[in-house]
Amino acid sequence: MSEKTILQVDNVSLELGGKRILNHLSMDIWTGHVHAIVGVNGAGKSTLASTIMGLNGYRHFEGDILFEGQSIKNMNVAERARLGITLAWQEPARYEGLTVEKFILAGAGNACSHTVERALQTLGLDPGKYAQRAVDRTLSGGERKRVELASIVAMRPRLVIMDEPDSGIDVDALNRIFDTLKILRDHGSTVILITHSMTVLKQADHAFLLCCGNVLDKGGIDKIEGFFGRKCQGCDHQNKPDQEELNGE
Repeated sequence: MSEKTILQVDNVSLELGGKRILNHLSMDIWTGHVHAIVGVNGAGKSTLASTIMGLNGYRHFEGDILFEGQSIKNMNVAERARLGITLAWQEPARYEGLTVEKFILAGAGNACSHTVERALQTLGLDPGKYAQRAVDRTLSGGERKRVELASIVAMRPRLVIMDEPDSGIDVDALNRIFDTLKILRDHGSTVILITHSMTVLKQADHAFLLCCGNVLDKGGIDKIEGFFGRKCQGCDHQNKPDQEELNGE
């Protein structure tokens, strides 16, 4: 039985500053799965995430991107978001003067305060302590990341792209995020994890290994984990991972 594809990246090439970052890259993202896009720093992972989301500076590329069979190449960020595509940033934004509750409600449509409470609790945040706090510098990076993911849980998007979800957070928060992945999948969301961490990679159902802007290999987690550990470790590429990256630390 073949898997249903929700997102198709079709022969995409992108240049930034005169340098080709994505190089005839193609991949199919299956509906209802947690996928990992893994590779060393500089492999093109975050660039691909930005291109899928349609961020400024990443919309002029060769090839095409299809969401549920429809080209989104000429759509802006807002149009892609309305289709149900969202991006969780590696470094979440700050919003001076906006409370956590209003931030979550802004993306959740017809949600109510109970939705906010449930979403915060899912990420291990006490609604009584966090709902009326501002989404600004008074929150740590890890807290802002969890607030952002709480908003995504409340939103229930069709496709979630998480850029380096383990960046700047402690072990407890990371475990909460891993639990959230299962909740999103159970609610019908498809998830893409952008990572160079073995620990994050192991949370996925399927993975793509990127190198120099193209897919070097794809398949099950054991296969990609082994390839990344053996091949990338011995590679003389300038962006090869160090031992801590390979161990997921």
